[in-house]
Amino acid sequence: LSGITYLDHAGSALFPESLLKAFTDDLRDNVYGNPHSQNISSKLTYDTIEHVRYRILQHFHTTAEDYTIIFTSGCTAALKLVAEAFPWIPEGTKQPSSRFCYLTDSHTSVVGMRGITASMNVLCVPVKPKEMLLSEKNTLPPEEQNCTTPHLFSYPAQSNFSGIKYPLSWIQDIKSGKLCPSEIPGKWFVLLDAASYVSTSPLDLRVHQADFIPISFYKIFGFPTGLGALLVSNRIAPFLRKSYFGGGTAAAYLAGEDFYFPRKSVAERFEDGTVSFLDIIALKHGFDVLERLTGGMENIKQHTFALAHYTYTVLSTLKYANGAPVVRIYSDTDFSSPDVQGPIINFNILDENGEVIGFSQVDKMASLYNIHLRTGCFCNTGACQMHLGISNEDIRRNLQAGHTCGDDVDLIDGRPTGSVRISFGYMSTFEDAQTFLKFIIATRFSKSDIADPFQSSVTKLTTESAESPVQDDYSSCNNANKLAPRMRMLDRDLWDNSPATLKTVKGQPSGTKAGSIRAAVSERAVPTYRRGDKPITVTNIYLYPIKSCSAFEVAEWPVGNQGLLYDRNWMVVNQNGVCMTQKQEPRLCLINPSIDLKQNIMIIQAEVFWQSNFNSLLSHDRVKTYDCGERISGWFSTFLGRSCRLIRQSSDIKTNKHQKNTKGMAPATSISLSLVNEAQYLLINVASISHLKDHISARLEEPLEMQELIRRFRANLVISAPESFEEEEWAEISIGSLQFQVVGPCSRCQIICIDQQSGEQNKEFLQSLSAARGRKTNFGIYLMNQPLCSSFPDILSVGSQVLPVLKENPEIQPPLSSEEKCSG
Repeated sequence: LSGITYLDHAGSALFPESLLKAFTDDLRDNVYGNPHSQNISSKLTYDTIEHVRYRILQHFHTTAEDYTIIFTSGCTAALKLVAEAFPWIPEGTKQPSSRFCYLTDSHTSVVGMRGITASMNVLCVPVKPKEMLLSEKNTLPPEEQNCTTPHLFSYPAQSNFSGIKYPLSWIQDIKSGKLCPSEIPGKWFVLLDAASYVSTSPLDLRVHQADFIPISFYKIFGFPTGLGALLVSNRIAPFLRKSYFGGGTAAAYLAGEDFYFPRKSVAERFEDGTVSFLDIIALKHGFDVLERLTGGMENIKQHTFALAHYTYTVLSTLKYANGAPVVRIYSDTDFSSPDVQGPIINFNILDENGEVIGFSQVDKMASLYNIHLRTGCFCNTGACQMHLGISNEDIRRNLQAGHTCGDDVDLIDGRPTGSVRISFGYMSTFEDAQTFLKFIIATRFSKSDIADPFQSSVTKLTTESAESPVQDDYSSCNNANKLAPRMRMLDRDLWDNSPATLKTVKGQPSGTKAGSIRAAVSERAVPTYRRGDKPITVTNIYLYPIKSCSAFEVAEWPVGNQGLLYDRNWMVVNQNGVCMTQKQEPRLCLINPSIDLKQNIMIIQAEVFWQSNFNSLLSHDRVKTYDCGERISGWFSTFLGRSCRLIRQSSDIKTNKHQKNTKGMAPATSISLSLVNEAQYLLINVASISHLKDHISARLEEPLEMQELIRRFRANLVISAPESFEEEEWAEISIGSLQFQVVGPCSRCQIICIDQQSGEQNKEFLQSLSAARGRKTNFGIYLMNQPLCSSFPDILSVGSQVLPVLKENPEIQPPLSSEEKCSG
């Protein structure tokens, strides 16, 4: 974790190396068979699993007499199991019907249980936290207190949004009738969602005897993932219902007749199929390592709260020179006690005027400092609405505007759609807290502000300490002396012997029918053309044959049905087949591919060898590709100092990413894309670059070259419109016989901070872009080609005139996808 500040422990804990070593040593020394078999290795597995069940019960201070452990794939699967198996009494029967109540500050997986209860004709009642505190008034008359209709109330022991710890005393108060979530006769059972709570706090089930406790083990140990459990009180277990029966759950059944008899054990009855037995065995080592490293959950509770309390105290006192607060913290407590507050801080950053800076912008800035945090609503819409003041109608309106859970649309009409969350775990250190605070100071204050001790609690956070935790190391690679200064893949046999043989297109590039993806320009009532005497022309054309490698500049180039011919047709992948980009590996920018159309070859050159520390991930889209061979992969692996391969897209990939279209445009169906992330082309304007250049130069206090900035933004087309950012008002453009539809803005990421000539990184560029654009990081527009029927190949040339059509609504549309939209 050198250089990384991990502050998403509420999302997942990190596993220690010693856990993996103990686990792999165990697997090396023992043979574990399927626990449903009867051989020696299977008996060892069965006995080990039963030992782990005991260890889990011991961890929660209870025994097998009171609780049963049912292994599941995670907390969500455990919640689903409860919803399906609870002995609900539906509406319409002679008995009073059941109710499913849940606290609105609950995870999506809890709220989603209502989908199952609704299908069983059981009413659902959401309860707000404030209403719960007033529910002591909901007492029932004596004649109704003997009703046995089962009801279920679910609430989190700790909010995954704000970190508030709801009283565990509610469990007994609800079961005894002292608290009543809904005024209806019956017997209440309690589901305690403990997934967030148990990651950093001890839970004593001898004292707080909830009926159902779902957990996920990766929240505690970091490994294994995909394994959870449902702790079920043995008082309710016999009444649970089950329809489906899988392998290992039947004592006996008939295949030709409707006869089935379940096993006696509650765990075996509900664990359909073979459990994930190796992962369960890993839990034993998780408990051992956690105890050895920390001394127990009480120590973890105190340690993580101390870090959260310190960070909260400093954050809450940070103020701008005008006295305005730097952050708005969403909290239900004052962080005075670990008994009521967990190690989670939820907030939004504000500017000097009190306006919220979007969480997506904060996330991008944090990535520059190698700080890993989480943004959005954290699968807890109820808490998000409560703290951010988002109404039900706002949620519906935001959805209609294109915002969905998990995307990066952070502001709509200036109002936040989510927030930023940091969380501490047992591995967190005081240095992690300080690094985060230094990041806030470095990005929100000028140097003169930082020099002044604006708050006594942060006087130690000086200008020097506010530097990035990421140290750039551009020392020579150890392999530099093994390779020639220039390396060309000119050998025709090399290409011919691999699937990556590059063949130029003779005649017209293959394309789709014009009518299938061409926007209906003629159907627009009155197209609004740009006014102005100065013509707009194309000044530069770039293609990037290998995704995230250096640009190849051309004066003219043929257009295929995926964009510029051979643009991003290749990419470098790691040993797991995941695309590598400059976010992970800045050295990619030093690899210079070029295409020789006459000789049918691609030339790959590299001149500089160096090292850096810069981590991130990009897209998860799946595309069909094939490998370019061992020799080329060996060259890339040697140059980058890590195992990787060069692969090429195998054929046209038809994509329907852009479901949302500009008003008046025909749907762009079956668009063909190469290995780009968003669209076929990316266009930037020289005037916009010049505007940004002046802004960045002033902040850096040093001059900048236009070409350096142009290269940083990795566009395909550079044009010379006279007004800066006027391209954002365009709906369509024509260049010669080619027509393009504007599909949205390009939301920039940290790749623009990398000098494309040297690979050096400077965080100021993304921060300056955000400042210059009013907290946005949009720069450039995406285009999709609308090919025309022609007997001649389409060619894009430098000097061609650009004819734009204005939008009916000139306001730029939000990004069309939640994915990071850097072209790579």
